[in-house]
Amino acid sequence: MKRRKLLKGIAGLLMAERLLHLQAAWAAGQQPLPPGMHTVSGEVTVNGRPAQPGMLVQAGDQVVTGSGGKAIYVIGRDAYLQRERSSVQFLGDSVSNGLRVISGKLLSVFGKGDKRIETPTATIGIRGTGCYIEVESERIYFCLCYGQAEIIPLARPSERELIETRHHDKPMYISADARRVMAPATVQNHSDDELTLLEALVGRVPPFLADGGYPRY
Repeated sequence: MKRRKLLKGIAGLLMAERLLHLQAAWAAGQQPLPPGMHTVSGEVTVNGRPAQPGMLVQAGDQVVTGSGGKAIYVIGRDAYLQRERSSVQFLGDSVSNGLRVISGKLLSVFGKGDKRIETPTATIGIRGTGCYIEVESERIYFCLCYGQAEIIPLARPSERELIETRHHDKPMYISADARRVMAPATVQNHSDDELTLLEALVGRVPPFLADGGYPRY
């Protein structure tokens, strides 16, 4: 048990060091980073193969993180932070078509253009957004950190909703229970610093920094 805690602590320190390196590179004025895996900590696989920095993620690929695993990767103009015990699959003939969050927790920022996110309880159409998703047993947590999204609950598609936010304005739970498919939530388990890092990797600044005057999460 002590050895496991020690190894987990070391992995955390290495992850933090990698994040600082990425932030320093961006601050030095480097161009957006090339596509592929940029931070791999703990158990991370792509299609069952151990992930390595620089490995590309393509259409049809499935990225899985195990206990203590974490991955930061770039696909085109999109960037992702996938937390432990998470499974994400990229759909279609092109990774620009969309993705499926099968389980776990994913923070994402997206460039211009439409994209579809499939989850166990909802299909979400997004455009140029930042968002955070957690998959739970009977519901998902969804925060549209900024941008525009159309949410279609699978339990009651007629209650689809188009939302637009500037700074975590409407986090919600989307349930498999048709009696209450959408319920308000609070901001949880993701931060503005993480969003800023992801946007920096693809050469952008999140809109809440450009606008200014917002509280930090």
